[in-house]
Amino acid sequence: MLDFNSILVFSKDPKKLADFYKKVFRKDPDWSEGGYYGFMAGKGFITFGPHDKVQGRNANPERMMFNFETKDVKGEFARIKKIGATVVAEPYNPAEEPKMMIATFADPDNNYFQLLTPMEIK
Repeated sequence: MLDFNSILVFSKDPKKLADFYKKVFRKDPDWSEGGYYGFMAGKGFITFGPHDKVQGRNANPERMMFNFETKDVKGEFARIKKIGATVVAEPYNPAEEPKMMIATFADPDNNYFQLLTPMEIK
């Protein structure tokens, strides 16, 4: 069995993303070194770093989204909207999961991330 450890998001300007996610997570990076900024989010890390082949904003943000769980999707949605995240989808309940709530944002590089109510794995 493999355990998920982290995700690395490359950017032309990883500091800009780190500054944005400092507001989302309400904390400084757990570590930073050599232009990389890592945040512990739950049991895994999300790290932002430089890459010479990454330029500009993400042209295909639907390809991959990272999800953050919260029991208060509406409250966190309002808070994150105020810090300048681009709203992609207001909080909604998917038809197949009426107890779940989801909201979607885009960060400054146009990477999509979602807020979700905690998922119950059966």
